Amino acid sequence: MPSQLDLEVIVVSHGAEGLLRRCLRSLAEHPASGSMRVTVVDSGSPDSTPDMVEKEFPSVRLLRRDNIGFSAANNVVLREDEADAVLLLNPDTEVYAGTLDAALARLRSDERIGMVGCKLVTESGDLDHACKRSFPTPLSALAHFTGVGRGDGASESLSQYRATHLGDDEAGEVDAVNGAFMLCQAEAVREVGLLDEGYWLYMEDLDWCRRFWQAGWKVFYEPAGVALHVKGGSSGKRRAAKQEIAFHRGMGRFYRRFDASEHNPLVNTAVYAGIWAKLATSLAITAVRGR
Repeated sequence: MPSQLDLEVIVVSHGAEGLLRRCLRSLAEHPASGSMRVTVVDSGSPDSTPDMVEKEFPSVRLLRRDNIGFSAANNVVLREDEADAVLLLNPDTEVYAGTLDAALARLRSDERIGMVGCKLVTESGDLDHACKRSFPTPLSALAHFTGVGRGDGASESLSQYRATHLGDDEAGEVDAVNGAFMLCQAEAVREVGLLDEGYWLYMEDLDWCRRFWQAGWKVFYEPAGVALHVKGGSSGKRRAAKQEIAFHRGMGRFYRRFDASEHNPLVNTAVYAGIWAKLATSLAITAVRGR
């Protein structure tokens, strides 16, 4: 692997003009040491976001599309296959000095590392625990969404989804990283394939990580690189009904693709029932809050 990698940064935006401006400024102020191109795929923004990019960031490539979903919008650029490495970056993130170089250094350190995620922190400075995850089991998923698995005293089987086997500041292999910052080796993307466009929004990152591992590529968490993640900034602090449906459909799709065959019909029925019960609860809460 070369000592420096040509990097393509893909930022998919649907609105969130102010956050995208901060994201692009951070990339301009803290670029990677080698060659780097930034592409914004505007996925049907209802505001003046694409015009802002065109006016304020002339060096950024802008591609205008309809609201085609997160996976499809990223795939527009991933299909081009021109750079050595590609970074999928959310518009509600900001990179700091050294973030990109630390992640790229980790990607270069082992030819079988196909994907690297960095340490994501919230505006309060707390860790965004989704930046390192284990693939969920029915038990750990239930524990996570009920909050039982997020407590300090939770057992490893209950807290497993948050990859608690690895310290927050400890570099190491993980099942999955967060789609807000996914640095991938182009060769791995060619072998694994593009993001699954069957996911409109949410869960596509977990799916991609699972397929990386299945193809023999490692997924790595690198806390030497740190980025701000305004959690829910680009999609809203509270998910709208369409987003809730997409999230829960994604959960069902992921389980059906990778885990359903390993369990008996009774377990599968209970999992699907739990997903739709959670969706019904989430939609009811959304409706009440919207009044």
